[in-house]
Amino acid sequence: MGVRTGVRGGRVVAGAAVLAVAVASGPAAGADQWRPRPGSLYLSDLPKTESWRAAPIARGWGESHECLEGWPEGRPEVNVWHRDFTTAETAFAQQKVVVFATEAEAAAFADATRRAYAGCAERPQRPGVTATGHDHGVVDVEEGATLQGMHTFDANAQERPSFNHLWGVGRDGDTVTLVLWASYWGEPPVAAWRNTLRTAVNKLY
Repeated sequence: MGVRTGVRGGRVVAGAAVLAVAVASGPAAGADQWRPRPGSLYLSDLPKTESWRAAPIARGWGESHECLEGWPEGRPEVNVWHRDFTTAETAFAQQKVVVFATEAEAAAFADATRRAYAGCAERPQRPGVTATGHDHGVVDVEEGATLQGMHTFDANAQERPSFNHLWGVGRDGDTVTLVLWASYWGEPPVAAWRNTLRTAVNKLY
């Protein structure tokens, strides 16, 4: 991790009281508090198993929260960016990047987010839906990254009963990135997505 200059903003995940305290202690939200945006993924950084298209990078959290209902609670509206990636039909991916005021806040957020994703398969599902969680291990990069996943099967669905998710969480100092993938077609590209997650963290700074 390199030396950084400047101050950073913050964010919180649902159910993590420690993060609520951390965010409350940060600077008040305001248009003048946006920091330089960290580096982000290019189309060429995504697995070649799909033919990807990319939307422009945008400020804010975006719409993809998957199983984390109402997440993140109490979130700030500054120093967070997202970018959506899509294929013609079968897959969706997204990168979220958030910059915190301190490394401690970033570490608390990353840890709480990993725990939240780990519990997704245990959350109540719709009738007929079964969910299986998967821990795809640690990725050795900067302050660390992890990849988790979930497979759901809807016994009531006449089409596309299976769905797979991959959730990557990585941190470089005071900055956290989430690298998310979802598809109803085929097996999840775990090995390739671990590489994408490593690239995402390395490209932050």
